[in-house]
Formats: sequence, C-alpha cells, structure tokens
Amino acid sequence: MSLQNETAPPPLGRAIRHAFALDPDWLTIGHGAYGATPRAVLAVQDAWRARMEAQPTRFFKAILPGAIREAAAALAAYLGGEPEDLAFVENATAGCNAVLQSFPLAPEDEILVLDHGYRAVRNAARHVATRAGARIVTVHVPWPDPDPEEIVARVAAAITASTRLAILDHVTSPSALVLPIDALVRACHAVGVRVLVDGAHAPGLVPLDIPAIGADWYVGNCHKWLMAPKGSGFLWARRDRQDRLHPVVISHPYGEGFPAEFDYTGTRDSTAWLAVPAALDFCASLGGPALMRRNAELARQGGEILASRLGTQVGAAPALCAAMASVRLPWRGPATREASLLLRERLLDRRTDAPVHPIGDGLWLRLSAQAYNEPADYEDLAERCAATFAEAA
Repeated sequence: MSLQNETAPPPLGRAIRHAFALDPDWLTIGHGAYGATPRAVLAVQDAWRARMEAQPTRFFKAILPGAIREAAAALAAYLGGEPEDLAFVENATAGCNAVLQSFPLAPEDEILVLDHGYRAVRNAARHVATRAGARIVTVHVPWPDPDPEEIVARVAAAITASTRLAILDHVTSPSALVLPIDALVRACHAVGVRVLVDGAHAPGLVPLDIPAIGADWYVGNCHKWLMAPKGSGFLWARRDRQDRLHPVVISHPYGEGFPAEFDYTGTRDSTAWLAVPAALDFCASLGGPALMRRNAELARQGGEILASRLGTQVGAAPALCAAMASVRLPWRGPATREASLLLRERLLDRRTDAPVHPIGDGLWLRLSAQAYNEPADYEDLAERCAATFAEAA
C-alpha cells in the first residue's frame, strides 16, 4: 500500500493545496508544528484501518507484525540505516522517554541539554534526573546570530567528569536552528559521553544519513516534514546501544529485544506507521531533495519579508536554517512564555497558525515553508502580524 512516483513533480504552492485537507480560510504557515498530511496518504491509512477492522484478530496476529517491519524497512532505507536498528514510536518525545527511562543514572550524574531544546524532552530529562538524584546541565545557545563553532565549543566546555548523557537537537524547535550535529556528537564521544539526538524536525527537512551522524540514539518524527499521519515517529539505536533499551510501556514481547518490544505494546492503532511508505512516496513525487531546497529558499524569503515589514530581524543566517525561520516580533514587554501564548492566541484569532516562542530577551515567530506555501503567504502573514501589533499599541 504505497503511492508510486511515476510522473514529474507537479506545480507547488497554491496549485497543490487541493492535495491537502487544509481549511482555505486559514493562513497555514506553521507546518513545523503538527504537519499536514496529504489526502492520498490519509487514504492509504484509511485502507489499512479498514483492513484492521474487517477481521481484527487476523490483522493483529497475522498481518500487523510483518507489515510493521516492511514499513520500518522503507523508512530505514530513507534514513540510511537498517530496519533492525529502527522501531516505530508515537513521536520523538516518546522515543526520548524510552531512552531516558532505560538509561542508568546514579546520584550526582549529569545530563546535558540545550536551552533551545524542546520543552517536553527537557521535562522528561528533568523527571528521570530528579528520580535518580542526578542533575541537569543546560548549555546556552547564543541567540540571535549564532555561530556553529561557538555552539560546539560551549557544549564541549559544559561537559564534566559527571556527564553521562547529552541530549542534542538536530533542529531546534523554538529557534529553528539546524545545528552542527556531527561535530557536536564527535565532541561528546571524544570524552566518553553518550548522545541522544532529538531529530524531531529533521526527516524530510534536511538530508539524513543517521548512522553517519554517529549518535548512540536518534529519534525523529514522520508527521512533520515527511507528511505522514500523526502518531508516526521512530527511534533508531546503534547496534551496541540496543541492549536494555525498552519502550515506556512494557508488554508481551518483553525480553525479545529491540525492536520487537516496541513493535507491539498493546492494542494500538498502528495504521499511521503503516502509511509511512506512502508518505515517503508522496514526498518523492514532489521532488524529494529538490523539495527540501525549494522549501528552504521559500522560508528564507518569508523570513526576510516578515522582518522587513515589522522592522526587526531574522534570528539566524540561511546556512543554519532549512524550511523554517524565526523572526523577532516588535514586542516591548517581558519576553515570557505567557506573553508568547497571548500573541499566538491573537494570531489564531486572525486565522494564522504561527507559533511564538520566548528566546532570550525577545519574542520570536517561527514560520515554516512546505509544498503548499508560496511567497504571497508571507506577505499575508506580514500584514496580519502588523495589524496584530497595531491593534495592541
């Protein structure tokens, strides 16, 4: 059950918006948050679900185990790895939790995280550290105008003799930075620190060869830039890091090892996983690597359009970005999480889905560029943002 790529890439932007179930009354420029699944991929998921409901016992016992491994093989090939090193999970946060819950920590051990890291993952790290009597060490990522060499130097300088694990973002969520992940992993491994890479945004956003990165564990989402259904994430584990790695939910396959313990944890609707090959085919039909380059250029243009209209700045150079950009908002109050949520609500009131994050002393809007977007969307965004701030003045 997959889509075949037999034709040249179709026209993009508004010309392909019909392929998605997006509300035409909304300005959708926040793809990086929850993604948007094409109708054709949803149809494949629906077909799997109908097959499941036609005879549930036969499906779960005879069909699902092989189907999951076939889908994993397709995804692993896309990521440059082997299927036996990859397990499906609900999302990247679930994958991080599995690693953290399985990782042995002792009192006074340290987990290194970035201050631009995803809040849910930092919370998970804080939870396991508190339980073990360990500590969280947070590395500050310079912002705006970050320098990749300085980021690597700061991470290396923060490592101590007590550092056991570093959680590093491939693409940061609040600031949309594509970090120098290879160099960061090397810096940690050089002093014996194991690395969990949170690659939630990376698949479909940047070219990936996960084994070549060299991390101990790598998690990612398929529902964002690969446009698979919600609930499709993965956990990749280096072959020598799979022992004692368990899912958060322990079920019947306990003791059968990785990835078997992850493939079945109960009566879950796994059709989102089974539709991943269809999502890979859909991305390929839109150009694959060419789509990544097109979206990155569009995000660069969108960031410049918004920053120019608001009289502010884009947070990072194009070399450190992909199909997302963060733009400073002309907010004069304290840069708090409450203020960011307030502004996001005001934008939602204007039928705009852009996330707003407090970073340093400012509030920053993160815009995204996907196949269905075009330059006019960012002109529209600029006007809606300007009107929002004029109204608040």
